[in-house]
Amino acid sequence: MEVGKLASILKERFDIVAGDRVLIYMPMVPSAAFAMLACARIGAIHSVVFGGFAAKELANRIDDCLPKLIITCSSGIEPNKIIKYAPIVDHALQLTKKTENADKLPRLIWDRLEGNGVYSDSAVKGRPEYHDYATIMAEKEWPIAACENLPSTHPLYILYTSGTTGEPKGIVRDCGGTAVGLNYCMKNVFDVHSDSVHFASSDIGWVVGHSFIVYGPLIRGANAIFFEGKPVTPDAGVIWRVCQ
Repeated sequence: MEVGKLASILKERFDIVAGDRVLIYMPMVPSAAFAMLACARIGAIHSVVFGGFAAKELANRIDDCLPKLIITCSSGIEPNKIIKYAPIVDHALQLTKKTENADKLPRLIWDRLEGNGVYSDSAVKGRPEYHDYATIMAEKEWPIAACENLPSTHPLYILYTSGTTGEPKGIVRDCGGTAVGLNYCMKNVFDVHSDSVHFASSDIGWVVGHSFIVYGPLIRGANAIFFEGKPVTPDAGVIWRVCQ
């Protein structure tokens, strides 16, 4: 339901249509998956940027995919600190070189702590380019957006290489091939079915996250686990406690 409503918001509030690019810059929280799936539902091409990347890396990806909308989060929670995302997004847009009117690019932001000090006045409040997720969701009873009928070759997402060997390269994967390949892999390699619980401790900013946290388990009707944290914090047993 959340995905269908968000898809309607993307269409009605932000005029997102099939083929438009939407950049997602969020930590490992369920709303990030909602954003990916809402884009896929209406044929928008999502480009997820790893939430640990700094402004320069984010700017490179904005300039390459030229998104119509950025979906972000108020903060990421690290072991010893909270990282505010809005100032990083603002800085990245200041660094862009190819994106026209970058300072006015709309940003849909999800306040994960419900206003508990994660928005700084200078970063978000009173600025028309920022649109609060919860406020928009509460405005009315948003309809569940219909799924777009798309050719199998329609792009599903753009995901960038790390850029360690030069400029990041955007890899495009299509809807049909991704769905067929992941269904086969999850069934025949991982033996995942509708009663399974699948846990991949990666991040949605990487292809493992796209394939084995979001799309793969859901295509099989399985339960997927989201894990926000570090595999050795507070100790090396945290992964096994999640499994337990």
